[in-house]
Amino acid sequence: MLLDLTLQAYVLLVHRDFSGYFCIGGVEGLQTCLVALLSRWFKHAGESFVKVPFFGAVSYLTLVVSPFCIAFAVIWAVYRRISLAWIGQDILGIALIVTVLQIVRVTNLKVGTVLLGCAFMYDIFWVFISKLWFHESVMIVVARGDKSGEDGVPMLLKIPRMFDPWGGYSIIGFGDILLPGLLIAFSLRYDWAANRNFRTGYFLWSMIAYGFGLLITYVALNLMDGRGQPALLYIVPFTLGTISALGRKRGELRNLWRGEPERMCPHIHQ
Repeated sequence: MLLDLTLQAYVLLVHRDFSGYFCIGGVEGLQTCLVALLSRWFKHAGESFVKVPFFGAVSYLTLVVSPFCIAFAVIWAVYRRISLAWIGQDILGIALIVTVLQIVRVTNLKVGTVLLGCAFMYDIFWVFISKLWFHESVMIVVARGDKSGEDGVPMLLKIPRMFDPWGGYSIIGFGDILLPGLLIAFSLRYDWAANRNFRTGYFLWSMIAYGFGLLITYVALNLMDGRGQPALLYIVPFTLGTISALGRKRGELRNLWRGEPERMCPHIHQ
């Protein structure tokens, strides 16, 4: 009984905290993506700045886009329980993920291995091993919002199951996209720095490996009668294993382990 109450309290706490953080992060991510996209057509507005109290120099384009982004997040928060709310949640989530991948960098394969290795064990523990203490998978309960009266933590992408007579959603957590995404982004920067094309580089193969890992996840999900699966259990070996195996075969594993070559992408600001 005590463990069940503890789990329920944990779900409520996590949901309330992350809902607010998700809206703030979604606004920032959507604003960043829209400004980057619109600045291609409205270059002058993107390069002209005005001083705003508490925020400093802000471009005119940012001033125009920000109210729309805030309104979008507020509307989603108010109507997040309606049937089509998943569209707004996915838009905010994808924008947030893209922004994080632009800001956070994995500098070499060594960092990527430690990061994904820890995430691999973390995912397995909270999905499978946590059942020994709480009698239920903590990760799945938090994601679905079971017993909390809420609609689940919004830090995930969801899409309705088109051919499922019982309805429901297919979901994938941000961590299952962001953490492997950091390694894939590293492979893209490495290919640029080493003057590699898609065929001879690492980015294309790491993307294919991620796709296979995700596919195996959904196969395991169906084989386990819809019970939640730790996606990183399958994605990490595919992505990390593919890059490591290719690096070893090409004699570049030591270079990958140490970091990127000297030539850097001009879009990366140190």
